[in-house]
Amino acid sequence: MKQCLIIGASGNVGSEIVKLLGKNSDIRIRVSTSQAIEIQKNGDIEKTFLNLITGEGLKAALAGIDRVFLLLPAGYTGDTQYGMLSGVLTEAKQAQIEKMVLMSAYGADAVETAPLARIEKELIASGLAYNIIRPNWFMQNFNTYWVDMIRQQHKILLPAGNAKVSFIDVRDIAAVAAELLTTDKFVNQAFNLTGPKAIDFSEAAQLLSAALQQKVTYEDSDPNLLKQNMLASGASESYADFLLFIFSVLKMGHNAEVTPTVQTILGRAPNDFEKYVLDYKKAWFDQPF
Repeated sequence: MKQCLIIGASGNVGSEIVKLLGKNSDIRIRVSTSQAIEIQKNGDIEKTFLNLITGEGLKAALAGIDRVFLLLPAGYTGDTQYGMLSGVLTEAKQAQIEKMVLMSAYGADAVETAPLARIEKELIASGLAYNIIRPNWFMQNFNTYWVDMIRQQHKILLPAGNAKVSFIDVRDIAAVAAELLTTDKFVNQAFNLTGPKAIDFSEAAQLLSAALQQKVTYEDSDPNLLKQNMLASGASESYADFLLFIFSVLKMGHNAEVTPTVQTILGRAPNDFEKYVLDYKKAWFDQPF
C-alpha cells in the first residue's frame, strides 16, 4: 500500500485529488495543513501540520511517505515562492520518496530564471522519479475569484482583451494528478494541460448567460482597476503585480494552445466549458440575480 502526501489539499485541485485517491483502497492519504496540530487521523486520511514558508513540520509530514503531490499556494511570488518549493524538494530527496508530482503553471518553463522554472529543473535533476503538470487557467476561476462581479454586476471585468484561453476544469487537473501519483506509465515527463478548446472571455460570458438565463457581459478593463481591487481585498502589491503580468501574457494570446494531454493520460476528453457551467450553476444561483 502506497502512502501519498498531498500538499495543498484544501485548494481547488488538492481537494479533488483527495476525493479521487480516497476511492483507491491501495492508497493511504496524508494531507498537510497550516494549522499547528499533531498528526491526526480522520478515517483513512491523516492530517499533519506543515508550514511551507519556514519548513516547520516538513520532516514529519514526509516520514513514511512514498509519493508527494506538491503545488504552490496562491499569493506568493519571487524568492518566497522558490524557497517554499525548494525546501520541500530538498527534504523529499533526503527522505528518499519514490515519486513527486509537481503542479507548476502553464508557460512556467518559458523563462529559465522564473521561480517555477528553477524548481522544475531542480526536480528533473534531483534523481527522484517525477511528473510535472502545467495547467492553463482554471475554469473554476469564474465561480471563485470572479464570482462576485458576475453575481453583483452581471459582468466579467478583466484586462484580457480578445485573447482566447484553453481553460481547463480543475477536476481534470486532479484526475491527471491522481493518475500520475498512482502509476508510472508516464514517469519523468512534463505535461501542459488544457481544456478541449480555446474561447475568449466574451464567449465565456455568452455561455454563462445561456446557463444562468441572465445576461452576463465581458468588458476589457483597466489593469489598474484589477490591481486596486486586489489590494483592497488584502493581496500584496507584489502578488497583484504578478497577476497583472500574467494577464498581459494572456492578452498577447499565449494561453490559446490546446494540447491532447488529458486525453492521452486519462483516455477521455477533458471537460468543456459548457459542462463546467452546467455543473457549477449553484455557485452563481446561491445569490440569485
